[in-house]
Amino acid sequence: MKEKLMNGMQRFSKAMFIPVLILPIAGILIAIGNLFTNAKLIETVPFLDNPITMGFGMILSGSLVSILTNLGLIFCMGLAVGLANKKKSEAGFTAVLGYLVFINAMNKFMELNGSLFEGESLQGTGQTMVMGVQVLDMGVFLGIILGIVTALVHNKFCEKEFNNAFQIYGGTRFVFILLIPVVVLLAILFTYIWPFFQGGINSLGTLINQSGNFGIFLYGSLERLLIPTGLHHLVYTPFLYTSLGGIQEVGGQIFEGARNIYFAEIADPSVSILSRSVIWDARGISKMFGLIGACLAMYHTASPENKNKAKAILIPAVVTSFIAGVTEPIEFSFMFVAPLLFIVHAVLSGLSMVVLNLLSVRAIGPNGFIDFLLYNVPLGIEKTGWPMYVLVGIMFFAIYYMTFRFLITKFKFKTIGREDTGEETKLYSKGEYNESKTKKTSSSAVEEQGDTGLASAIVGALGGPDNINTVTNCYTRLRLTLNHPDKVDEIFLKNNTGASGVIIKDHNVHVVYGLQVSKVRKAVDHYLGRESEE
Repeated sequence: MKEKLMNGMQRFSKAMFIPVLILPIAGILIAIGNLFTNAKLIETVPFLDNPITMGFGMILSGSLVSILTNLGLIFCMGLAVGLANKKKSEAGFTAVLGYLVFINAMNKFMELNGSLFEGESLQGTGQTMVMGVQVLDMGVFLGIILGIVTALVHNKFCEKEFNNAFQIYGGTRFVFILLIPVVVLLAILFTYIWPFFQGGINSLGTLINQSGNFGIFLYGSLERLLIPTGLHHLVYTPFLYTSLGGIQEVGGQIFEGARNIYFAEIADPSVSILSRSVIWDARGISKMFGLIGACLAMYHTASPENKNKAKAILIPAVVTSFIAGVTEPIEFSFMFVAPLLFIVHAVLSGLSMVVLNLLSVRAIGPNGFIDFLLYNVPLGIEKTGWPMYVLVGIMFFAIYYMTFRFLITKFKFKTIGREDTGEETKLYSKGEYNESKTKKTSSSAVEEQGDTGLASAIVGALGGPDNINTVTNCYTRLRLTLNHPDKVDEIFLKNNTGASGVIIKDHNVHVVYGLQVSKVRKAVDHYLGRESEE
């Protein structure tokens, strides 16, 4: 039962990447649109004061904000695609149909029982307009629920076929036929029970908000502590996209969730300072500054004969963390050899968010330097207070460095450059990965052979093709389910395929490859002769 639950959560977490990873792209484009309409920037650069660039900026920002007001639909379709075992595109199409049926069924039922609010404003009524239809305000939870329901029905019946005249109603059409009564019944059911759920969510949000800095500390620490399980996305996602992360009126519209709120505020020139809810997405201090200090401490405490090797290993990992906010190559280098360091890292990550909140810093900093630069600089200092974010980051760089250096030397942790002979810890950089391919290749045909060689090594270290049930990936990890996880050769994966970490939990196995994981996944799929599941 526990294993089944864990498998379900792992799969759900992976599926959430489809809608979640697309939203920062929308946010960055909104910020770029704001760049062309920023009054102070136009004052500094008069060339931008023309109808073409300003119009372009307004269209870019205005059009992408519509994504934020339809997150329920986006999560519904994305989750259905992510959770479908096969015929993923049809699953997404069916999910959209189910979503439309649900909101209209709920609206009609509420109209029939007289529960539709008829005043001028829906604010504070628990109701909202979704795609022009007045329904209960279920936010992204509606999309998540319908996405899961659609995937369950789709996986069970998408290959059901009929004979004779009913043949055209088989397959995914049959899924939609079954989905209609399910969705209509859910719409009626949620009309009664959702207000209780909403009350619970509001109470939880109130509790966290009333916990103040302690709640922020728990949030920031827990988000890092769940890194080994791969479930850390489940901590911050509700705060970014639901009322747990705050409710704010921007430009006459109500937005829920920290990220939705600041995206809308970026696009609204009348907003003079971002809302306090932006703190829930200020998770980047440890990524841009803290772990850099930790790496410097590991380098300085490395054995003299290993310093050059440690430097060659750590620099690519530092660049990846600072630029893109991908921290796992660093975290997995000390997570298992020195768990205390990982706990300290989680605590400091939570504390960094508390300090930002105490100083009322409103800068957007979810990941690395690129995001930080694109989001904050165009908005200006008054709206974000981004210089203070940098100062806090420098402070935590020093705290991380001193703390890690003290603990490494005090407890003689075998971090990078301090390993015993024959127990080398290695991070595999993108440059090394590409180099390993180019040594074997000089043409595209031979390059494919190089990928095949890497895939062969990975599959072999995972116990062979017959041991692998499923292969997927997230942002940095190759995620697999294996028949016999005891056959995994962790040392070979780390030393010969570029993995910077291997996590085994029951039949779920995560192999951390960092930003090159998509290439690794394609090579493994190709080697196994399996169609990519995404």
